[in-house]
Amino acid sequence: MSEHNSNSNQSSVINNKEDRPKLKILAFHGYRQNGTVFRAKIGSFRKAVSKYAQLFFISAPHKVFCEEGGGDEDSRSWWFNAEDNTFSGKCLGGPAIGFEDTLHLIEEVVKEHGPFDGFMGFSQGACLVGLLAAMQQKGYLPYTFKFAIFASGFRSGSLVHKGFYDEDINLHSLHVYGESDSIIPKEMSESLINLFVKSVVIEHAGGHYVACSGSIKDAYLDFLHDRYQDTFENPEKNNRRNS
Repeated sequence: MSEHNSNSNQSSVINNKEDRPKLKILAFHGYRQNGTVFRAKIGSFRKAVSKYAQLFFISAPHKVFCEEGGGDEDSRSWWFNAEDNTFSGKCLGGPAIGFEDTLHLIEEVVKEHGPFDGFMGFSQGACLVGLLAAMQQKGYLPYTFKFAIFASGFRSGSLVHKGFYDEDINLHSLHVYGESDSIIPKEMSESLINLFVKSVVIEHAGGHYVACSGSIKDAYLDFLHDRYQDTFENPEKNNRRNS
């Protein structure tokens, strides 16, 4: 718990120069990242959406031990899907070691710093957001969120997660993925997208990263503008539409 607390202190305050309210978005990093690293890597995204949103970053509860050495000294994972405590998005039929710890962490963060209007995730973090959206659809979460943003998202292949994907998800969602992504091929992202009935989809020519330029930046802004109106300017209409 101390890990996410240390990250939250330095990353939760983003552009408070204006008095207008902001959408609160909880951001989930990818495998072998942490909240601080992810925040630094998506500076362009943070700057682009700062008109509408305040981002809050946390770190996953599980430390990744890299035998090869190198890489970030505080690599984290939301869960592991192999018995050797590693994770691969392409792994099918494996366990979900530590997933309950992650659910508990998120519940505590929402209780302390929420509520959050939306969740945003990259790679394994996006997979996690997809699971949370599916769990919310089934009424399994003790909190709610109104929209989700996915970068290089995919369905979890862990056996215990299979049942979460058996119905459509009625949640506003924006999905961005790379045509040249070799870590999470676009077919994997499309499989997740197919679950969402209110989806906006943007494909870019690049690989495995959070893209934010040109038309993709415009898509973020258009999506968040609509969510901003739903939340702050016309909430009653939005509640009727989602009821």
